[in-house]
Amino acid sequence: MKKVYGSASEALEGVLRDGMLIAAGGFGLCGIPELLLQAIKEAGTKDLTFASNNAGVDDFGIGILLKTRQVKKMISSYVGENAEFMRQYLSGELELEFNPQGTLAERMRAGGCGIPGFYTKTGVGTVIAEGKEHKDFDGETYILERGIVADLSIVKAWKADATGNLVFRKTARNFNPPAAMCGKICVAEVEEIVPTGSLDPDSIHLPGIYVHRLIQGEHEKRIEQRTTRAA
Repeated sequence: MKKVYGSASEALEGVLRDGMLIAAGGFGLCGIPELLLQAIKEAGTKDLTFASNNAGVDDFGIGILLKTRQVKKMISSYVGENAEFMRQYLSGELELEFNPQGTLAERMRAGGCGIPGFYTKTGVGTVIAEGKEHKDFDGETYILERGIVADLSIVKAWKADATGNLVFRKTARNFNPPAAMCGKICVAEVEEIVPTGSLDPDSIHLPGIYVHRLIQGEHEKRIEQRTTRAA
């Protein structure tokens, strides 16, 4: 089965539809699937729900889709650094489902592993727990969180081979693997596609069984918060 495509728009052809749930990898601006997000913007797909650690910044990452009003709902753990995100949420234009970071990552991983739900102590006694099933184990209260199964996963990796085996670099490994796992279809963008068999099996972070389509491209690699000191 062909996995390597020539461009982001080609890799998303026949996959996008209005109203779909998309799991997007990345942590802050590190390891975000910027080429695929740009292709979604150009396709004009709307009423989207994104499960993602964050929504990027105003002019980068998912922020570009907020600007064009293509996003209906965010399932996120962090909403800082994005003024348009804040404005749309406070004005009631954007739905927001807050998730603690560990809970969001585990919801994605659970969905990818066929686990429909799990109990966690995180969020008990807060607004996170409102409307969720509570259960006591060994004298402690837990809440039920549902696994996430997305219509589409879009992720960014450092290297891949033609079969879709992926290697992530440093912080990009935080959310990309579970995001990739939970999609019915996973499209990955990478910096380099290497010959099949050249990756050390012990260095592969995500097996190619999870990856359906793959592109190689150039990436901007922005710094989210630049902190400097006087010389």
